[in-house]
Amino acid sequence: MEMNCFTIKDLENLSGVKAHTIRIWEQRYSFLKPSRTDTNIRYYCNQELRTLLNISLLNKYGFKISHIDRMTEEEVRSRVLGLSDKEAVQERLVNDLIAYMIDLDVECFERVLDGQVRGMGIDKAIMRVIFPFLHRIGILWVTGHVNPAQEHLVSHIIRQRLIVGIEAAVAHRRSDITVLLFLPEGEHHELGLLYVYYLLKTHGIKVLYLGADVPLKDVEFVCRHKEPDYLYTHLTGIVGNFSLEKFLGQVTQRFCVPLVISGELARTQLPEVPERLKNVDLRRSIPEVLEFVASL
Repeated sequence: MEMNCFTIKDLENLSGVKAHTIRIWEQRYSFLKPSRTDTNIRYYCNQELRTLLNISLLNKYGFKISHIDRMTEEEVRSRVLGLSDKEAVQERLVNDLIAYMIDLDVECFERVLDGQVRGMGIDKAIMRVIFPFLHRIGILWVTGHVNPAQEHLVSHIIRQRLIVGIEAAVAHRRSDITVLLFLPEGEHHELGLLYVYYLLKTHGIKVLYLGADVPLKDVEFVCRHKEPDYLYTHLTGIVGNFSLEKFLGQVTQRFCVPLVISGELARTQLPEVPERLKNVDLRRSIPEVLEFVASL
């Protein structure tokens, strides 16, 4: 199997440990041994990623780095499994899912995921395990630092669970608001949009779901016939020469319906919404998405 190569920025995004701190740990301790390119740029393999995920978790929950450095791999793993704090356990599960995805260990990935669904129900599993996993791994998908086969296998598994969650979702109130969900042409990362579908359904909001890679003329057709109150799109990483400002300009020209936009691409490419795009509502984080859904 071809080895994955991760940059120090990838490790920062996946572990939450700042690149500066990772470099200090490399200088002082022996647990990380990155390779270097011909131009002397660090890169890390699967094993370094797994090691850092475990070490950052132990360090976050009270273990000193100098103490961890003296542990064997077996001792590190044993200590990680021994963490009893509720949040630590959830983080460990997300770390395990990341490692299983990298190793293409589909059976273990499904076993962990389904164990959580059985144990806490699909609602909590989505909130506490699935979406934190998607949030952390999504940056790698955008940068292309995982093999597409790894992404597709994992996406298919999670998509199935999200759809089960959507079908099983029970709302405790009813709303007259309708939201049309779609991804523009070239955007195929559907999981974030499915999560928004799940959130809306649990809040009793009517959803028109068009899915991925949808031309604006099709969105226009549905809008004309169904008259939704909001359009919603979640942008992760679009192939080709996609211009977010151009896309937003086209949407605001064609539609008088407010557009809500979230996702990594929106957060990084659109620091703030230009004044002329008054109908665009940018949601930069999951708490902001939740705030929007709760406001409907």
